[in-house]
Amino acid sequence: MHLQPLAATCFVTGEPFVEGARVASHLVRAGASLEIVRYDVLEAQAAEFNPEGFVACRWVQAYKPRRAGENPERALKLTAENLFVALVDPATEPTPENTRLVQFLALMLERKKLLRPRGPSADGRWTRYEHAKSKAIFEVPIGELTSEFFVAVQAQLSVLVGPPRVKAGAAMAPSEASAVPADSALTT
Repeated sequence: MHLQPLAATCFVTGEPFVEGARVASHLVRAGASLEIVRYDVLEAQAAEFNPEGFVACRWVQAYKPRRAGENPERALKLTAENLFVALVDPATEPTPENTRLVQFLALMLERKKLLRPRGPSADGRWTRYEHAKSKAIFEVPIGELTSEFFVAVQAQLSVLVGPPRVKAGAAMAPSEASAVPADSALTT
């Protein structure tokens, strides 16, 4: 998935960002087009920002102007690892949506051996992970992995990568069919 680069000006005020300014970035599915749009807003102006569409996630970062010769295309590729690192940054305001996404991404990145579990925090509220490349330690809130958790994560991820694809003509096994509530609709 490719995103627009970090803007040089605030979406709300049009004011140029200065180095070190706290910028809130939002990934929003814009209306019926299903296009993912990135909006960058000065953190102080974030309360005045009301995007049209569904906000998939939000994070805050310090603004750094691009250096001459820097390859912006490389930084634009959104990967699960990049999103995880942006969302666990201490400057990112924890929201229920971000926390849920961080918990899911940690599980996924642990499975891919990009994060190594390092046990719970002293107070038992966090799981500590070591990032394989940078050796940085990240703390992820411990949560219950219920079916509601995964349904909510699926809804968030479908905003970013589209709804899950179902193979044409694929039939569910009887055990799978009984696990799906009768009042729920399968998305394609």
